Amino acid sequence: MNELSIFARSARRLIPLMMLLYLVNVLDRVNVGFAALTMNRDLGLSPTQFGVGAGIFFIGYFFFQLPANVMLERVGAKRWVAGILFTWGVLSSANAFIQGPLSFYALRFVLGVAECGFFPAMLLYLTFWFPQAYRARFTAYFMASIPLTFVIGSPLSGLILGLDGWNGLRGWQWLFLLEGMPACVLSLFVLKYLPDGPKDAPWLSEEEKRTIAAHLASDAKAAQHVRLWPALIDPRVFALGMVVFGVIMGYYGIGVWLPQIVQAMGFSNLATGFIVALPFVASVGVMIPWGRSSDLKNERIWHVAIPAFVAAAGFVVASLSGNYIVALVALSFAAAGLYSMPGPFWSLPTAFLGGTAAAGGLAVINAIGGLGGFFGPSIVGILKEATGGYGPGMAALALGPLTGAVIVLTLGRTMVARGASPRPAPVLSASPSTGE
Repeated sequence: MNELSIFARSARRLIPLMMLLYLVNVLDRVNVGFAALTMNRDLGLSPTQFGVGAGIFFIGYFFFQLPANVMLERVGAKRWVAGILFTWGVLSSANAFIQGPLSFYALRFVLGVAECGFFPAMLLYLTFWFPQAYRARFTAYFMASIPLTFVIGSPLSGLILGLDGWNGLRGWQWLFLLEGMPACVLSLFVLKYLPDGPKDAPWLSEEEKRTIAAHLASDAKAAQHVRLWPALIDPRVFALGMVVFGVIMGYYGIGVWLPQIVQAMGFSNLATGFIVALPFVASVGVMIPWGRSSDLKNERIWHVAIPAFVAAAGFVVASLSGNYIVALVALSFAAAGLYSMPGPFWSLPTAFLGGTAAAGGLAVINAIGGLGGFFGPSIVGILKEATGGYGPGMAALALGPLTGAVIVLTLGRTMVARGASPRPAPVLSASPSTGE
């Protein structure tokens, strides 16, 4: 059996479950945007209070990323991820009992603490299975869950809001309750079906396990950092964190506010759910082939910079357009650009980080980047309250991916100069997702 079929089979076993987990993860972060369609009025939340509350999730997210990811290596993937899932499911459901701004802020903060270990843990988990040459495409498959969350979750959220008044609860309360429960249930699936690593995978033969180990060992030899402290003081880690800051600023700036933007166009809650899904449909079709292209061409820098420029342009056009259709098309380009970046991007840090350094470095990069999730929704809320419109907020969001593109183009030269560019990827004639 050749190496391609080994990695393809591993991907078929792991990626669908990882995608499902991440879809639930993202839904429990951004469903507050749909809840706001009725919750803000019920609780008397101003645009600024809502924007700050939606973003404060990422303050808790920031402070606990590094210890959470280091714990994964010590505790094991299945137990650590299962615990995270159950905890955030309970806390997400608890958002149904928000009473005002202070309880809103508090619950969003602790939800961020609960969820902070999941995403960097999944990135680290991918490095346990797939070598550098295959990593961009499999990261893109995994991260396709983000736009899929909006494609699936937006209409679903619109339908759940229709339960308003059932058994004495408002629609937004049912939204938090029903969308928080799947994480608790999935924690049981993780314990049963997610192996800690290739050595624990029952579907792999001993020879196949040795093949995976050999490829990963080759990557480890090329890593510049395998110990934690040198990785934490490497300036490239902080620079890459600022790139993620710009991406996440755009992610959650648009993700949290888009339901209200569409509702302001005069659509019902149910129609809003379907319309909000549209900008993200194109993203799914673009990000996977873009990640595959990055692997096949052995190119990361321009595969990050080009979609970043596209995203920035989309936000600018949306901010200037007075036509709803043009604005939605522009935001579709912005979303497609933002979601095409992560597959190639997350192959950059793992090109020079390995072992515990990868665990810590990925956590730090994502922690810095996660702060963009606070600033994106907050800036849009503040500018909306100050100006009465969403245009200035969309223009401000353009600065995130634009800055990220400039940083990664500058950083690309440094990485090549220091010998950290990815090694050539094999030319593959078959899709690793199907093994065909």
